[in-house]
Amino acid sequence: MSKKAPKGEYIETDTGNKVSRRSQIIGTANIILGGKTVIQAEVIIRGDLLRTYPSSSGDGGKGGHPVAVAIGRYCFFARACDLRPPGKMYKGTFSHYPLKIADHVFIGPSSIIEAALVGSHVNIGANCIIGKFVIIKDFVRVLNGTVVPPNMVIPSFSVVAGIPGRVVGEVSEGEVDGFDLRDIYRSIGN
Repeated sequence: MSKKAPKGEYIETDTGNKVSRRSQIIGTANIILGGKTVIQAEVIIRGDLLRTYPSSSGDGGKGGHPVAVAIGRYCFFARACDLRPPGKMYKGTFSHYPLKIADHVFIGPSSIIEAALVGSHVNIGANCIIGKFVIIKDFVRVLNGTVVPPNMVIPSFSVVAGIPGRVVGEVSEGEVDGFDLRDIYRSIGN
């Protein structure tokens, strides 16, 4: 009986992030993790998809690394989800723009995220597609299998479902506590 112990599946960073050894994080210099985030196996985070600057301006004089993906605290990225910065043609050049994910965000298995902004306390179900440049405000629940069209702005306290995704209800006051991901974080073994 060779039962493989899950011990050692996660690498824990100095800021408490738990990253599966079987995830793919590409372009790590361009990804900011706020801390205490869980990244499960087969998750792909594309930090290599960067904004294209005209050669004369370089990085706009800011210095350092450009940010492709910024992730807050206590986020949970379930197995095989895919986070990639949104891109579009601008002045004849295809360019990517940053993907910002705030605190206490749960992204379900096999979901694809190309949003511009995912607010705090957001729960995105399994097998969802969040289109390019979508803005999801705080305390939003996106139900399993939803396809949110590009450029949609989802107001706070909304429940979104369907293909294409649309607001089908609102998050009640009693549900707000369920958006805190500290317990899930603590449950992921070392």
